[in-house]
Amino acid sequence: MTEDQLEQEALGWLNEAGYSTVYGPDIAVDGDAPERSDYRQVVLVERLRSAVARLNPSIPKVAQEDAIQQVLELCTPVLLSANKRFHQLLVGGVPVQYQQGNETRGDFVRLVDWAEPARNEFLAINQFSIKGAHHTRRPDIILFVNGLPLVLLELKNPADEAADIWKAYDQIQTYKEQIPDVFQYNEVLVISDGSEARLGSLSSDAERFMQWRTIDGVMLDPLGQFNELETLIRGVLAPAYLLDYLRYFVLFEDDGALIKKVAGYHQFHAVRAAINQVVAASRPGGSHKGGVVWHTQGSGKSITMTCFAARVMRETAMENPTIVVITDRNDLDGQLFGVFSLAQDLLREQPVQANTRQDLRAKLSNRPSGGIVFATIQKFMPGEDEDTFPI
Repeated sequence: MTEDQLEQEALGWLNEAGYSTVYGPDIAVDGDAPERSDYRQVVLVERLRSAVARLNPSIPKVAQEDAIQQVLELCTPVLLSANKRFHQLLVGGVPVQYQQGNETRGDFVRLVDWAEPARNEFLAINQFSIKGAHHTRRPDIILFVNGLPLVLLELKNPADEAADIWKAYDQIQTYKEQIPDVFQYNEVLVISDGSEARLGSLSSDAERFMQWRTIDGVMLDPLGQFNELETLIRGVLAPAYLLDYLRYFVLFEDDGALIKKVAGYHQFHAVRAAINQVVAASRPGGSHKGGVVWHTQGSGKSITMTCFAARVMRETAMENPTIVVITDRNDLDGQLFGVFSLAQDLLREQPVQANTRQDLRAKLSNRPSGGIVFATIQKFMPGEDEDTFPI
């Protein structure tokens, strides 16, 4: 199989998963059906404009155009910082103000309908040429959602022993230097040589690019060990999976240096299963029992917990729950509290730490709903003058 044949296979799988496919040169500025003003343009502006109008009918056109300009002009010179800003706009909406009568109103323009995937446009474009300051490059496949280039796939020739999956990784590093504009909007990177396929983020080093070994979260390698790319496409790039993944499983941490993290398949499906169990258990007549998520050491428990917290707090059926994170050691309590604190953009909530038994009681009793509270299990013990557990 050649690289071109692999590319066509991938486009076929993407089409079956729910993407329309377009050949990049056809929509280029000099193509048969041009959609770009020049080769520097990486956002399909008219498709974005159409989606914004469709998803925000109650917001005036002038505010819609303001939102589009904010997306096109992120005004952040550092690539990863621009990428973080775009992710905030993508997930939370673009803040706008407009006049309504004598009143100034504030609102958020949605770029994506997260609840109904079918209301969005999913497009896979191959051979999409992009002009940088000194070079023109042509990534193999870019996935656009509502005109936004959210996923980039770089493929290498399966028949060429010298062109393995890591050559695809190296190629992406070159792209980041030579055509950085497209990476401002990138959410996920995919590399493959036909048999192997891995997924990573804009700041991931080679070690952090991960296999995606399941489609349904139950069976591993359902298409066989050497069909990793098809498994990845069907298991995370399929529209319904992709929207859930981008909304709740992408996080930025800045502890002196900004990094972007994306969840692995085990974290993604563990959280989805846990949410289903918790929602069912909390219903009237439910068991009121959650469950256990098991991890090996070093497999990303803190990311799973953070993504679960973000997901469950926005689950309508849970009616704005309060999350209490309980550990049995002060050092672990501090470590997890630090992880959650760095993920405030994802959580949309500042976690708090209970310092004493009295502080824990106050934080829980004075909070009718919502919030994330950290405490060690010892703080749930009765006081010296008590003989029953107060919480």
